[in-house]
Amino acid sequence: MPAPKTRAVSAKGMVEYRPKISRGLIPGTMLVCADNSGAKELKLINVMGYRGRHRRYPSGGVGDMVVVSVRKGTPELRKQMFHAVVIRQRMPYRRPDGIRVQFEDNAAVLVTPEGELKGTEIRGPVAKEAAERWPRVANLASMIL
Repeated sequence: MPAPKTRAVSAKGMVEYRPKISRGLIPGTMLVCADNSGAKELKLINVMGYRGRHRRYPSGGVGDMVVVSVRKGTPELRKQMFHAVVIRQRMPYRRPDGIRVQFEDNAAVLVTPEGELKGTEIRGPVAKEAAERWPRVANLASMIL
C-alpha cells in the first residue's frame, strides 16, 4: 500500500505536491485573464521555478506560476508585468485515473508574488490540479473540473 501524500503549504501560499502535467504553454502564448482584476488578455513571459536545459523553451502548464504582461485591459494595468497562475490550458494532459483533460482556452488569474489573488472572482472552470496546488484559487473558483 503506497504511503499517503503529504501536503505542505509554502510561503507563497501553494501546496508543494505537483502532479506530472503536459506543459503546453511557452513564452509568447496569449492567455485569457479569468478574473475581474481589469486585465483581459495576457502574454506569457516566463515560467517561475522552471529549470530547463540549453536551448529548451521554458514551458508551463496548469497550476504553474508564470510571469505575464497585460496586453489588453485597463490603462493602469497595460504594459506592466505581473505574476499569474495558469488555471486552464488547451493542450490535453493525462490524470492518474487515465482521463485526458483539455479546455477550450488558455487562461490564468493575476496574483501577487506571495500568491494572493488580485481579483475577487474567477470566471469559468478551474482545473482540479490548479485548485489543489493553490488553495486561494480554489476558494474563489465557482467550478472545479
